[in-house]
Order: sequence, then C-alpha cells, then structure tokens
Amino acid sequence: MTDLPIIQKTYDLITWYIPIINRLPRDHRFMLGDRIGANLYTILEELILARYSTDKLIRLEQINSKLDVLRYQTRLLLDFKLVSLERFEFAAAAINAIGNDLGGWIRQQKGNKT
Repeated sequence: MTDLPIIQKTYDLITWYIPIINRLPRDHRFMLGDRIGANLYTILEELILARYSTDKLIRLEQINSKLDVLRYQTRLLLDFKLVSLERFEFAAAAINAIGNDLGGWIRQQKGNKT
C-alpha cells in the first residue's frame, strides 16, 4: 500500500520536528513542545483515518484547523528564539505544503458532494 503524498509529507515533518522538540529547553519542551508533538501525531492519525472514512469532509476540515494551530505553535518557537529562522522557514514551508494538499483534498470532497 502506498501512502497518500499528504500522509508522507506529514510523516516526514514529524521525523524532522520531534528531534528539535526534544532539544528544547525544559520549560518549553514540556509545554509548547509537548503540544506541538501531540498536534503533529494527531494530524497524522486523522489523515490516515480520513483516508478510510466514508465522510471525509468533516474530518478534513477538523484537520485543517489543527494545521492552523500548528502554524501558530511553530511561529511561537521562532518568536521565543527557540529555533533559527532557517528551521522556521523549513517547517513553515512543510506545513504549507501539507496545507496545500489538504486544501485540494477538501475541494475534491466538496466537489463530490454536489
């Protein structure tokens, strides 16, 4: 079974992001870091479940909200000077790529409803 590109992109983002979270200072790792990690894993799980769901649209729209939260959480890392600008830009680009795929999937599902 081959993964959907959005699932692979999310998986790749997790494998890139988690080691960075694990190196955060203790006070940020156990607040912001844990939330980012949990959000990443939730997004991946929800994408996999959406793949097999009969009513994908509701699930995909919920994932879109979680992805937006991840954008802000990532921006907080930059604002707190916990990641370099280069790492922030990489994460932001990866999140945007996932968002673009997700938006396409949502549009496709809305097209199936009519």
